[in-house]
Amino acid sequence: MKNQSRRSFLKAAVRGGVGLAILPSIIPARLLGADAPSKKINVAQIGCGRMGRSDMGNILNESLARVVAVCDLDSKRLAAGKKMAEDYYAECGESGVNVKTYHDYRDVLASPEIDAVVVTVPDHSHARLAIAAAIAGKHVYVQKPVTYNIAEAIGLRRAVEAKKIILQTGSQQRSERPWHSFRAASEAVRNGRIGQLNTIKIGVGLDKPSGHAPAPMPVPENLDFEKWLGSAPEQPYMERRVHPQSSLEGRPGWITTEDFGLGMITNWGAHHVDIAHWAMGQELGGPLTIDAQAEFMTNDTWTVHRTYHVEMLYPKNVPVILDNKFETGIRFEGDEGWIFCTRSEEKITASDPNTPAGRAALLPLRASDPKILSPLDGNAVRWMPSKSHHGNWLESIAANRQPIAPIQQSARSLEACAAAWIGMKLKRKLTWDAATEMFVGDDAANALRGRKARKPEYDFEIALQRAGIA
Repeated sequence: MKNQSRRSFLKAAVRGGVGLAILPSIIPARLLGADAPSKKINVAQIGCGRMGRSDMGNILNESLARVVAVCDLDSKRLAAGKKMAEDYYAECGESGVNVKTYHDYRDVLASPEIDAVVVTVPDHSHARLAIAAAIAGKHVYVQKPVTYNIAEAIGLRRAVEAKKIILQTGSQQRSERPWHSFRAASEAVRNGRIGQLNTIKIGVGLDKPSGHAPAPMPVPENLDFEKWLGSAPEQPYMERRVHPQSSLEGRPGWITTEDFGLGMITNWGAHHVDIAHWAMGQELGGPLTIDAQAEFMTNDTWTVHRTYHVEMLYPKNVPVILDNKFETGIRFEGDEGWIFCTRSEEKITASDPNTPAGRAALLPLRASDPKILSPLDGNAVRWMPSKSHHGNWLESIAANRQPIAPIQQSARSLEACAAAWIGMKLKRKLTWDAATEMFVGDDAANALRGRKARKPEYDFEIALQRAGIA
């Protein structure tokens, strides 16, 4: 298939479009020789919801990969994932393709035919599944934020380093498609194009209440809610706190429920703070102090923060300020000018936020002077080439090298965002030690770096201990 028709098919499939008719049994040249399925990286997609099908679409479009299995705790989504992959291969000219289905991720990890997994599940289960995959020797692509909390990020890093697998975090703003603006802006700042960096201002959007009081419901027959709940606190099922049952689309409610995700501060914060770290040279560092305030949703199905104002002071006396009043994106201010970067107008899924009024005329990459964005010279600091984020992961597996968004760096981005959330909860200024990855002299803050799992079977620390990972 030509690239454009492949992309068109995948976009339709991700949106839940009807399947295509099986094409004649013609085997294209790409399926023979060095490009044969047996010589590809066999990938399993774990989580077939809104973002899961988006991730799988990207994997399907990569010549290095072969999707051989899908896994989901919701049988409706599992069937949709299987159909999407099989329809894709049929469109490519293959017939009789059988993509295996799994209910339990542990059975996926036990399969010797699977080389790598894409983990696209709710935030609170990222670490447990990714750690288990690393222990099983599977390479991992895991959505951002890389984990739910700080302790999990440290644990996942331990597992990846101990087992020497390749983990790519879904911080796709580091790659050229579809948003080159973040690479260009951060490279320009890192190379001194705006002079001395004075301030970074970040807008990560704003969640709104659902307008519905909590109301327990019967668990649908197609969902294994016990396993879905995983390490999170015991609670009754509510569709608005999980994902829609009537559609494969729609922003899932777990994103705005604090037991499962911490809100926009980690949801989009993990994207933008990650780029800020790149620009500052703090990929393996972090803030010195955190001063955060926020309003939290009450008397509502959803429980995450709403309005927020966060000030984090970084080395070299650079403040990073996040505020819900800022335009979504990152503004770097220096003593010789400024750069602003944001996403393009393209929606990644149908439920992405609408473009704010007046945004259509604004470019995703802007500067106080066009010269700031002129090409860098040959001696400049440059980021690793990465046309496609999923492709970079697969290429890194094949070359046995670090990918563009490794756990060592994504853990630090998560730590900064989660530290901001802890500041919001405690309503006071905190001091962070990036070397020890702990708050200084603050037992209450350090206690919030992790949380006790609901049951031992969902405890990632027990899994690490059983694997002999110190």
